[in-house]
Parts: sequence; C-alpha cells; structure tokens
Amino acid sequence: MSTLSYVISAVAIIVIVAVILYVREAKKGHPKGLIAAALSNMGERFGYYIMNAVLVLFICSKFGIDDKVAGVIYSIFYFSIYIMSLPGGIIADRLQNYKGTIQAGLLTMAAGYVILSIPIMASPANKGMVLAITCIALFIIAFGNGLFKGNLQAIVGQLYDNFEAEAAKRGSEELAKAQSKRDPGFQIFYVFINIGGVVAPFIAPVLRQWWLGVKGMSYNADLPKLCHQFIDNPDSMNPTQLATLSDLMVANGAGAVDVANCTNYLEVFNTGVHFSFIASVLAMIISLVIFLCTKKGMPDPVKKAAVSNTDEGAVTYTAEEKAAMAKEVKQRMAGLYAVLGVCVFFWMSFHQNGESLSFFARDFVRTDAIAPEIWQCVNPCLVILLTPIIMWLFGTKWGSKISTPRKIAVGMGIAACAYLFLTILSNIKGFPSGEAYSQLGTEARMGLKTDAWVMLVVYFFLTVAELFISPLGLSFVSKIAPKHIQGICQGLWLSATAIGNLLILLGPIFYNKLPKLWLCWLVFLVVCLIAMAIMFGMLKWLEKITSDKAE
Repeated sequence: MSTLSYVISAVAIIVIVAVILYVREAKKGHPKGLIAAALSNMGERFGYYIMNAVLVLFICSKFGIDDKVAGVIYSIFYFSIYIMSLPGGIIADRLQNYKGTIQAGLLTMAAGYVILSIPIMASPANKGMVLAITCIALFIIAFGNGLFKGNLQAIVGQLYDNFEAEAAKRGSEELAKAQSKRDPGFQIFYVFINIGGVVAPFIAPVLRQWWLGVKGMSYNADLPKLCHQFIDNPDSMNPTQLATLSDLMVANGAGAVDVANCTNYLEVFNTGVHFSFIASVLAMIISLVIFLCTKKGMPDPVKKAAVSNTDEGAVTYTAEEKAAMAKEVKQRMAGLYAVLGVCVFFWMSFHQNGESLSFFARDFVRTDAIAPEIWQCVNPCLVILLTPIIMWLFGTKWGSKISTPRKIAVGMGIAACAYLFLTILSNIKGFPSGEAYSQLGTEARMGLKTDAWVMLVVYFFLTVAELFISPLGLSFVSKIAPKHIQGICQGLWLSATAIGNLLILLGPIFYNKLPKLWLCWLVFLVVCLIAMAIMFGMLKWLEKITSDKAE
C-alpha cells in the first residue's frame, strides 16, 4: 500500500469510530434534534471543504495567477462565506422561517458547485471571462452558505432553550443539569462539522491524481506554475527555471517542453479538480435530504412574545425595572462585541491554513506521497481526536470554573505557540521568502524541503486553540442572544469570522514579500499575543457582565 492509502485508511477508521461514539454521547441527556442538525451540517461542510481545501491552489494552477492575487480572491470569498450569515440571519428573523431559509441555502450552494464543476479550460483568450464565472460561482456559494450556516446554529440554540425550559418545570436541580449540557452539545455539533471536513480534503487530490494517471501523467506541485509561465512568456524564464521545467515535464510524463504539452498538462491537472466539485453537489443534496427528513423534530427560534398588561397572569414592570433590563441587555451585547473583536485576530491567524500554510506545505514540505491540500485534513482530524479530552477537561471541577472569556484568552496564547514554532523553525532552516523560493532550481528546492511532522505540530497547536475558542463561542452567543434576534447574533459571530478571513489576504503578501520566511510567522505570533493580552485585560469586566443569561 502507498503512503496515501495508509492515510486514507486511518482517516476512514477515525471517522467511523467518531460518528459512533459522538452519536452515543449525543443521546445522553441532550435534545433529540441535536444529531439531526449535526448530520445535516456535516453533509454541507463535507461539500464545502472539498472545494475549500483545494481552492487557492486550484486558482493558481488553473489561471496561472500569482499567490498574492489568488490569496485576495480566496480571502474575499472566505469573508463572504461568513459575512453573508448576517443578512441570512436577518432574512430568517424577519420571515420567521428558519427551516425554509436553510433549505434555500442548500439549493443555492448546490447551484454554485454545479458551475464550478464545469471543466472549461482557461486560455489566454478567455482567461478573464472564466475567472469572472468562477468568482460568480463562489459568490453564489457564499450567499447560500449565509442562508444556511447561522440559521442552523440558531436552531441548535433554540433546541437547548426549549430543553432548559422543560427542565425548569421539574425544579432547579434539573435546570442546572440541563444548562450544563449546552457547551458539550455545541462541542458535539462542532465535531460533526469536522467529521465532514476530515474526509473532504482527499477528494480533489485523489480525483486529480486518478485523472492524471488515466492520461499517463503524475502529480507535481511545482509544475503548473512553471507551465503557465512558459505559455505566457517563455522569455521571462531564466535558464535554471527552464531546466527545472524540462526535468519535471519528463519526470511526470508530460513530454518535452513546448506550449502544446504544457497546455495539455494544465488541462488534465485541473480537470481532475473540476470533477471533485460534483461531489460537493452530491453532498448538498444529501444534506438537504437529511434536513427534510428530520425538520419536523427541529424547533424554529421565535420572537419574544409581547405580553399585554390586560392578559391574565401578565407580569408588569416599572419604568425603572424596564430601564435596568435594557441596560443589562446592552451590557451583554457590548461584551459580545468585545469578544468578537478579539476573535477577529484569531481567525486571521487560524485560517492561514487555506493560504500561507498551504503555500508553505506546497513549497517547503515533502509532498511526493501526500499532496499539500491533504494537510488540511489534519486540523479536523485533530478536532475529532482532541474534543473528548477538552470536554473532559472543561467538565472537571477545575475546568468548569473557567469562564468562556478566559478560555478564549488562553486559546489565543495556544495559537501563538503554533507561530512561535514556525518562526523558530524557519529561522533555523534559513527558509527564504516564497518569491525567492520560486527562483531556485530543482536541487536547491529539494534541499529546503522539511518533513511532515512540522505540519502536525503546527496544526496541533492551532486545533487546541480552536477548541478553546470556536465551539464555546457558538455556545456563548446562544446563551446571551435575545430570543427575537438569535439568527442575527449568530450572524454577528460569523461576521467577526468574516473580518478575520478578509485579513488573511495579508498572509500571502508576508509569505512572498518579506525577506525571510520567519518574519511572516513572526507577524502572526505578535498578533496572537496582542489579542491574548487584550482579552486578559477585559477579563474581569467580561466575566461580570456575562455571569447570568440575558433574557
């Protein structure tokens, strides 16, 4: 068996065991609709991560544009994916039709993936038009995701609202027990997101390698960029680059260096990726079927009922009580905005896995057996493996006393450890900038390659940080969100993610333009440390205003 086959087998075993264990865990004192919502989300995330795992490298290989431009497209798309959750939440809140909005989102995303799956070759004559169509398809996917993602999270929050309301009828002890289930429930929900994400990164590379094999060729991460450079302007290539291109063309079955052979290799290389987007369409359909079959058991978040003073049993409030209630809600929303502001910097650093960390895997990590896109499965795989440990830690007597704001602050420090490691490693190894690396010959490039364990260490730290921030952030929002704007509040959480995702476009710029690679990682290290310091500085205020749930 090949290395890739062993990896796929190991991941398959992890996924199967994880599904069984987490389904069993979800049946222990959690709302019945949790698994249905989690499975529906898992299907959608599977389709999304098929595309996302390969997107930035696919844009480079298909259109021959440089890392910086591809990074800008990726960042804007990633920004749109999350910022669209805000209008999606507003639409659902206004229509009071969360389930219908979710269904529309799945269908809209499927349409975007259908457009991406059409294997149109980008030539110098039509490159602009094909790139525009690709960007339109990405916007359609982003809009559909906005209709889907935050509103499904709002439904999960409502599941626990109803669950706690029923428990309250049985006494304070039962209520406390029900309230303790919300954080673990969102962690289970988050695991299923990552179960979809752990398998998805294999789809595009496997299909691409299969299609290259059918055509008598093999995969090479450096070849598409060199082919585009030769087609566009062979005179721009120095003798070292031409020799590298010739060696790689022969070694990977693409033939001698000429425009026809370079064009043919690019077409075959990218067509295999287009096939993978068909799997994304199927994933949307599966997610839709799961949701349609289970939606009767899911609640709709409802507007806060207006109580008339003439109603029997109505509760009346004095002007002072109403003012105090309004002030409490404003303080809690201020706390929410403060946490969201800090989390922007986490997502800016964390989501480099789709940009500068993908480029790092492509350039500086040995990818003979495993394509660089597949490294993105490490993060969701670690989420699955580490979540039980984190759940146990937070469930201990010591862990249960740690507030959500404090966990977020600690998470920022753990994220800083990932970039501290990369900074030290890159400095010791003497890695040049990405732009300088592209000018090197074959032998010099191979001499700079490092082993796979580097990516495992980086993703370990980033994943632990994620588990301290992301699923608990979803739970945190669901706790303090007023009932009549739950969709909007989940949209605000995702909007903070969107702003962080827009800022990830800085990653490829630092990666290529700073004189040494360690300086790129140093920037993200400093960003994480500053965010951690700000969070610790606000800690007492945040813990005070979030001590009780705002109604």
